[in-house]
Amino acid sequence: DVQLQASGGGLVQAGGSLTLSCVVSGFTFDDYAVGWFRRAPGKEREGVSCISSSDASTYYADSVKGRFTISRDNAKNTVYLQMNSLKPEDTAVYYCATDVRRIGYSGSYYCHSGMDYWGKGTLVTVSS
Repeated sequence: DVQLQASGGGLVQAGGSLTLSCVVSGFTFDDYAVGWFRRAPGKEREGVSCISSSDASTYYADSVKGRFTISRDNAKNTVYLQMNSLKPEDTAVYYCATDVRRIGYSGSYYCHSGMDYWGKGTLVTVSS
């Protein structure tokens, strides 16, 4: 079974940093794209950042560009989201996801179309 386990959320003051981690199992991690999504209270789900299997294509939502960095460690089956200069509007439940059906698309494609396997979210709260 494909499983994703996210961690690293918490409470942080505006301007602070957090690093989210997501360990995946049940498939050949380096063959597939992975991404981070978030859902803030009362808002639609947003694709925050996605990275293709080859690392050739990464995508960042405009709202996080320049502040967040996605990376993957294929040896550890882990994807990270380094979040710097956090703002209160970054407060949300963050989900990691992967897509094992669609291969070879851009990071932007996955972040806009969604993915087919999701982990349980981790809550990030940024206080002002």
